[in-house]
Amino acid sequence: MKRLRTVVPMLAAGLLLASQAGAAVACSDCDPGRPMAAAHAITAKYHSLNLAKKSGYSILADTAGITCISEPGMGAMGVHYVKGDLVKDPAIDALQPEALVYAPDAHGGLHLAALEYVVTKGDWDAHDSPIPAGTPSWVKPAPPSLFGHDFNFTDAPNRYGLPPFYSLHVWTWKDNPAGTFQMWNPSVHCDQT
Repeated sequence: MKRLRTVVPMLAAGLLLASQAGAAVACSDCDPGRPMAAAHAITAKYHSLNLAKKSGYSILADTAGITCISEPGMGAMGVHYVKGDLVKDPAIDALQPEALVYAPDAHGGLHLAALEYVVTKGDWDAHDSPIPAGTPSWVKPAPPSLFGHDFNFTDAPNRYGLPPFYSLHVWTWKDNPAGTFQMWNPSVHCDQT
């Protein structure tokens, strides 16, 4: 009995270390102690799409009703689940992505692939730092940045029917041959759904 009490905690510790090692492999840019590693760890629970939905994330469709977002010749983003309350908040928090991006598989399933951070340009410009009166018109507020990367800008009109916005995709759960912070992932395909 005493031996069993020693073996069980050792087995549990070994399983915990193995699961953490697997998570580290999935996120090649996640250095321990860095914000991206923390975002990777805190979003692991959203591999369960049901938990994402229970947490307030809901599917996003573009103005044509398309839910799996792709761009011919570039690849795809995948299927976005967005938390509206976070999009309405102009703050950028690495641990609270506004959207979770799921990649479809050949069997009709969805797998967590990326995190997306989103803020409308109007909210960001007002929140970041208003431009002082008398500043030349060519001076613009800096775009948001996270993990050392500037957000992409999408102007209006756009396929989502949104006002101009900034966004940053972080492919922390699926390798992106184009780069961890690129919008499109050539290894994601919407025609699988």
